Amino acid sequence: MPEYLKFRSKPSGRHEGKQHIIIVGAGIVGVCTAYYIVKHPKFDPEKFHITLIESKRVAGGASGKAGGLLALWAFPEQIVSLSFNLHQQLSNEYNGEKEWGYRRLTTVSLEGDISHLSNKKHNEHGDDEDEDEDEDEDEDEDEDENSEGQYEFDDISFKRTTTHDSDSSSSITDRPPKKTSRNTRSSSTVQLGSLKSTLPPTLNWITSSLIESCSKLGGTDTTAQVHPYKFTNFILKKAVEESKGALEMILGKVNQITYSEESGSATGVEYQPTSVKEDKHQDEIINVEADQIVLTVGPWTSKILPDCPISGLRAHSITIAPFKDQPVSPYAIFTEFKTGPYSYISPEIYARQDEVYVCGEGDSTVAVPETTDDVEVVKSKCDELFRQVGKVSPNLRRGQILKRQACYLPVLDVPSSSGPLIGETNVSNLYLASGHSCWGINNAPGTGKIMSELLLEGDVKCADISSLDPSLYFDASVLFEDEVEEYDYEDEAAEEDEEDEY
Repeated sequence: MPEYLKFRSKPSGRHEGKQHIIIVGAGIVGVCTAYYIVKHPKFDPEKFHITLIESKRVAGGASGKAGGLLALWAFPEQIVSLSFNLHQQLSNEYNGEKEWGYRRLTTVSLEGDISHLSNKKHNEHGDDEDEDEDEDEDEDEDEDENSEGQYEFDDISFKRTTTHDSDSSSSITDRPPKKTSRNTRSSSTVQLGSLKSTLPPTLNWITSSLIESCSKLGGTDTTAQVHPYKFTNFILKKAVEESKGALEMILGKVNQITYSEESGSATGVEYQPTSVKEDKHQDEIINVEADQIVLTVGPWTSKILPDCPISGLRAHSITIAPFKDQPVSPYAIFTEFKTGPYSYISPEIYARQDEVYVCGEGDSTVAVPETTDDVEVVKSKCDELFRQVGKVSPNLRRGQILKRQACYLPVLDVPSSSGPLIGETNVSNLYLASGHSCWGINNAPGTGKIMSELLLEGDVKCADISSLDPSLYFDASVLFEDEVEEYDYEDEAAEEDEEDEY
């Protein structure tokens, strides 16, 4: 294991006597927060200590399975430009093109009709075969491994399900809004042409005859991409190096925040180690005190702060190796394809340097599990994605599935805001940086820089985040008040028992 990825089960004690900052969650937002703290001019490893607590693994959730699209037309506008520019700066400083696949690209929206195309499965040679209609439609299989050879697909319809943000829910009998409707995209959308001449010449891996319209959402001046897993791990490595020993990592599942009864402020966290397999240690609860606690656990936020209006939206995705390593031009593609008289699908297709990422519509049918390792991957949903994108791209149809995966997007369940929530809660010393929806990778550097200023200076200079204040949307002190009331009740009951004895 690389030195920068060495996790502990218990604190080393190096935080004692220092300003102790606990960051809960080693996804991209937590990692960027740690990075920008150690890069801040006021950070002194002799005075500060950072503890990063993660339940299972670095980038185990959406940070490792997202598409990695970056755009100046994303949301929220308060931090998008800041974060987009920071992505470019990080790439310039650390050779992001090589280290995590950073590159500028063009983003388009495609509409078309594939309802007349038959459903096919493909053998190991990429040739079409008749589909077996007797396959089990409800097969669920947790598969996050490389897939080789023959692919067999379940004969089901890929349905749009309930989504969040600006995405409206839709039944299979209703035409859904465009996937891009949830994005704050550029108003200067350009229609590129008519049928059979709609696609840019460089987008030659999509079958143009199936496309009815093509709109440009952003060019290389406003759109870029990264490989999220590689990006997260690289930035963590740099954070560890720059900390000069003042950053340590713990594998543990945080169960709750601890509070001071006198002041009502947050004082630390309680966690259960997850790196120890022996039964005798599985139920051990460890308390770690801190001066500041930052929750960057995305869709798992409400498991620690139950009243926080952040939920999880599950999204399935696959990565595909194009046929015979044929290059695919750098495009990010939002789609809307008609698959039947009243049915549509809207997969997103992102061409990376050495693979193509495909993501389907989100669903909220399965609640957020306890950890990232417990996320259920429905094999049939992934295989359906492969089949459908294969209809519009011969290159992908004859390619090879590399990974089938699923993750949860953290979405803010507040009609008046798309999120995220960034800043100190109404409980002193307890901070939140979560609810980034589909733009977590995009906005992580900006969020990290914001948090570093807030934690080390007490004020944010790089952006106006007043509308993202967590205290505007929920009361974090409710949990503390409930705990105090329960404690008082139990204490009073004990006193009554003692009186009864006399």
